[in-house]
Amino acid sequence: MRYLLILLTAFIACSCGNTFYVVRHAEKAPPLAGMSVLEANNPPLSDSGAIRANDLKNCLISENIQHIFSTDFKRTRNTAEPLRQLTNSPLIIYNPKKDSTAAFIERLKAITKGNVLVVGHSNTIDDIANMLTGETVVPGDLKDSEYDNLYVIKRKGKKFVFKGEKYGAPNPH
Repeated sequence: MRYLLILLTAFIACSCGNTFYVVRHAEKAPPLAGMSVLEANNPPLSDSGAIRANDLKNCLISENIQHIFSTDFKRTRNTAEPLRQLTNSPLIIYNPKKDSTAAFIERLKAITKGNVLVVGHSNTIDDIANMLTGETVVPGDLKDSEYDNLYVIKRKGKKFVFKGEKYGAPNPH
């Protein structure tokens, strides 16, 4: 009987888990002449960015995404939008300037059912991946030209396992 209880506990511990998908927003449109500083700092996606956002949707279509987090910028919201429409999940806005990264990570870790997409920026997704896993898995901010990284972080019990993947068209070099 004790052996069965140990097996059952181990099974439950192993089966508890979800996956976090962390990406940088897709390619943004360049600023246009005559744009205000405010508009230039919050551009929409470029045509290739819109294609990448659809590639993200197609990549994650079967991953049971139930929670989608994005900063409140056009480029991040538009990166998440195709998947959000498909899954009918709410878009949850987070603010890395207002909310501490540690508080945001605790908010993410509190999600125990359903998989999660987080869309951020070149200077925030490394912190999110590193703090979720508790180790340095992304060595620093991404280059301005990097858009094809898909960081997959699986929760297995109390442990988080990292895998770096690519999606969509490769970055131009």
